[in-house]
Amino acid sequence: MKAVKLPLPASIELLRHGDTGQRSYRGQLDDPLSELGWRQLREATANGEWDAVVSSTLQRCARFAEELAVARGVPLRLDARLQEYHFGDWQGVPIADIDRDHGEALGRYWADPANHPPPNAEPFAAFRQRLSDALDAIVAEHPGRRVLVVTHGGAIKLIRSLVEGRAFGGMVELHVPHASLHPVAWPPA
Repeated sequence: MKAVKLPLPASIELLRHGDTGQRSYRGQLDDPLSELGWRQLREATANGEWDAVVSSTLQRCARFAEELAVARGVPLRLDARLQEYHFGDWQGVPIADIDRDHGEALGRYWADPANHPPPNAEPFAAFRQRLSDALDAIVAEHPGRRVLVVTHGGAIKLIRSLVEGRAFGGMVELHVPHASLHPVAWPPA
């Protein structure tokens, strides 16, 4: 029997976009970065080395990814599957307002986002599937390469939960500040 040589997995580093100046569930609203957000991202990536950049299509990720790819002379691909979770009726609403008006529902969402989503939100299984599909494509496209993936806080929390074998209710406990880097091994073991 002939041994099959498998390609090396890609080395993936997730980068959350920088500050936008907004304090609500932004989801798939297309906010630009604030000046602080641009500074945060430039500082976070100053010493990183990547062979390619793949980014969410939302401008708070894509504009910086474009700048970085040009500056480093590496290929860039935008992928809509890397967009943030769509928060339905809560999208764009200040968290304090949701807590005041729907505190019980918000608590259930934080405890178990897969089974207690916001009203009219993206199905959690669909969010999980599109992120998994995006990462599978990145690994297939860049075997053995170092890839920076510019995406969103909720996306990073879900991916890390999958990689770390966490229950989805534990996503809320993960700390994913603006412009933070998170190396992950994909696919999950």
